Amino acid sequence: QVQLVESGGGLVQPGGSLRLSCAASGRIRSIHGMGWYRQVPGKQRELVAFITTDGSTNYADSVKDRFTISRDNAKNMVYLQMNSLKPEDTAVYYCNTYVRLDGRSSYSYYWGQGTQVTVSS
Repeated sequence: QVQLVESGGGLVQPGGSLRLSCAASGRIRSIHGMGWYRQVPGKQRELVAFITTDGSTNYADSVKDRFTISRDNAKNMVYLQMNSLKPEDTAVYYCNTYVRLDGRSSYSYYWGQGTQVTVSS
């Protein structure tokens, strides 16, 4: 129904930068918001950043002033610019979107398959 394809993960040294991208496709009627979550083994998935259609953003305290989320509404894409990366940012990063499909009256959440980000020297 909805496909989310993430890209941009990889290995980076502490202090470095990465940019994650996520493209949403499928029978999408409208998107309310798109964002990024992350998860490390043994811990719950946590919000990193989220952006709504009108541009409102929400960030985890741990990434404020280092990460920037942005969105291209016309292309159904969301980006996460990650600067000043720390080893504790190491995780699998998941794209998330809150959409209404064609023929549906309500919104639902969908997830990407995740992309690994490793911060290590």
